[in-house]
Amino acid sequence: MSADKLEIGKIVAIHALKGEMRVQPWCDTPAFAVKFKRMFLDGEEYKVQSARPHKNIVIVKLQGIDTPELAQKQINKILYVDRSDIKLSKGTYFIADLIGLKVVDADDESLVYGELTDVSQTGANDVYHILFADGKTRYIPAIPQVVKMTDLENGVMKIKPLDGLFDD
Repeated sequence: MSADKLEIGKIVAIHALKGEMRVQPWCDTPAFAVKFKRMFLDGEEYKVQSARPHKNIVIVKLQGIDTPELAQKQINKILYVDRSDIKLSKGTYFIADLIGLKVVDADDESLVYGELTDVSQTGANDVYHILFADGKTRYIPAIPQVVKMTDLENGVMKIKPLDGLFDD
């Protein structure tokens, strides 16, 4: 899928008899995933007829997928949304945009820690996975005391590690 599309979740099961699908959302909350008027599946745009949170999943009904048989064929496929349909607040980023950032020291940019390879969402705060040159992955909390600057345009994140954060 192109860079202007973002994964919103994975279709994991059908729901009821009218083509509704159960989607495991890949966003902060299931409530976020119900805001969209359109979604993309297999590169095709679909109008969202209904979407509602249900426990930790989202029940989605896309126009044109009107039977359990059609919905069944979509299981394990990824749903996408268009970036232009999402407005992020200042200081928040798409995980897809953070992956691959070079992570450097905030006080000495020549000190490169490694590359941001993944993000875990823990509930309290996100945790960034940093792959160091020695092949080890180390973890930093995504909090203002550690992450001092994120520059997507230049592909750099500046951090100030807490004492003992990278001690092995």
